[in-house]
Amino acid sequence: MKPKLYIGNRNYSSWSLRAWLLLAESGIDFDEERLPLDTAEFEERIGAISPSRRVPALALGGETVWDSLAIAETVAERWPEKALWPAEPKSRAHARSVSAEMHSGFAALRWEMPMNCRAMGRKVPLSRELKADIDRILAIWSDCSERYGGGWLFGNFSVADAMYAPVVLRFRTYGVDVPQTAEGYADRVLRSKAMQKWLAAAESETEVIAGDEVGQ
Repeated sequence: MKPKLYIGNRNYSSWSLRAWLLLAESGIDFDEERLPLDTAEFEERIGAISPSRRVPALALGGETVWDSLAIAETVAERWPEKALWPAEPKSRAHARSVSAEMHSGFAALRWEMPMNCRAMGRKVPLSRELKADIDRILAIWSDCSERYGGGWLFGNFSVADAMYAPVVLRFRTYGVDVPQTAEGYADRVLRSKAMQKWLAAAESETEVIAGDEVGQ
């Protein structure tokens, strides 16, 4: 059986995008099902799909894997030929570190700049914490570009790119200035055919989650 990925709204669900892009950009054949967030349908169905009651969740080989980073590790292990972590040990450790940093950190960015694929030209106040998050992310992108080249963070597409791709969309929505040392990475993410497919689907959604409609 093909793996099946359960996702939330494409327009708003950054964690769903991470798991979805990892599979799609890698060329892994999978089914998907969307559960609209903040709806009665979601509340009625999610308990039977994911014990955490959150998306994404990946049904794979009779088991369910939840949480984006756990999904990423499982997919990388199950499809080793996709080389979703760098082969060189130091680079692999670096990729795991920045991926885990995204997974556990950047709270101000998540709260103050929620992902909203359809929105453009939004402006929000830059708190000290938000500016620190932005500066750190741009430093990661610039460092990876200098050290590895190749467009993606570690040369070829990896778990790290799936983890940071939603941030590219956040920066686009809220007009964050990306320095030349990092803009090549942002451009590479946006040129991805898989990302373009996700964005087109997000445009076609009609649901509005008021709490994620941030900025003027």
